[in-house]
Amino acid sequence: MDTRIRQAEQLMRGFRARTGIDGGAPPERYLWTDAYAVCNLLLLHRLTGNADHLQSAMRLAEQVHRVLGQYRPDDESRRGWLSGLSDDQAALHPTAGGLRIGKPLPERPAGESMDPHLEWERDGQYFHYLTRWMEALLSASAATGEQRYALWAGELALASHRAFVYEPQPGLKRMYWKMSIDLSRPLVMAMGATDALDGLVVFSRIASALGAEAPQGGPLRAAIADMRRMCADTEWKTADPLGIGGLLSAAASLMRLAAAHDSPDAGLLDGLLSDALASLHHFALQDPLSHSPRRRLAFRELGLAIGLRTLDDARSAVDDSRRDFSHVHSAGVVQRIVEFKPLADRIDSFWSAAENQRSPSWIDHENINAVMLATSLLASAASRTGPTGRGVQHAC
Repeated sequence: MDTRIRQAEQLMRGFRARTGIDGGAPPERYLWTDAYAVCNLLLLHRLTGNADHLQSAMRLAEQVHRVLGQYRPDDESRRGWLSGLSDDQAALHPTAGGLRIGKPLPERPAGESMDPHLEWERDGQYFHYLTRWMEALLSASAATGEQRYALWAGELALASHRAFVYEPQPGLKRMYWKMSIDLSRPLVMAMGATDALDGLVVFSRIASALGAEAPQGGPLRAAIADMRRMCADTEWKTADPLGIGGLLSAAASLMRLAAAHDSPDAGLLDGLLSDALASLHHFALQDPLSHSPRRRLAFRELGLAIGLRTLDDARSAVDDSRRDFSHVHSAGVVQRIVEFKPLADRIDSFWSAAENQRSPSWIDHENINAVMLATSLLASAASRTGPTGRGVQHAC
């Protein structure tokens, strides 16, 4: 077996034990990390044929819904599902009220002024975490053939669109960055840099998975239109490696969508790739990968590695497509971006080293670091183990 697959299995076994997926310990759920973990387990099942990985992915998804779809145990005034549904109905619609982040502290009470540092540790709902879980649900649907996971992704998309998107003046749509646990009030007013982009990409994927005749089709199309308008004329440049990786992953999804369907997002794709390339040049010039592990955050760097691998893999979808991409000048930009892929190997190698995993910067974020390292390793391994020689797309 490929050593990267074995290493990813080891990382995921540790995560499963630490967070209560296996062994009967109380579950410790955190939405962002769990979304990547579900995708990793699904891909491990595809690559190894080991049914234990698939069972763990389904068990984790159930835990996420049961834990993060309900109010916190320390909430003295509220109990049950965020949607307000009965237990029986919530089992059929577990995402209808959204999902908590899973932060250690309760959300900020209404009327209390915000402490920007403390807010990072407070619970609530993040749109970009919800979209990540939608991706995981779509992957679960594809892996199991069960449409209910795609329907749950659609219900979560519509719930999040209703809560996070608002109209400060006629004709202008914006998004809150953070909402309360019950989605009734904004906790952080500022708009996330790529929230609308995340929404456009995953809502489009959900619409494609459900089909035009699905009951959610009309509201989803309206939500997609809102996201597209908010993405218009946006500059995407960023110095954050996780942010660059997010741009590359979004571009990869748009490429796959364009390869499978007529897409009106060619201009957006060009802008994304051009700004991602400029950001990569700046990142490489600063050379933060030469710093000691104490000055680095593994999960942010691994986000870049994942994005580079995801974009490279998406090229095959474009190459295999019979659609005319001549109106898009992005092909040359993609090739120039892929030339940065050695950065991904450098990041994986650095954070795979035992001495670097003993650093406080790794230990303080062990779960998210381990899961995203496994994601990057699996993306690298899958690109060379596909049945046709063209690679296996990562589950998310």
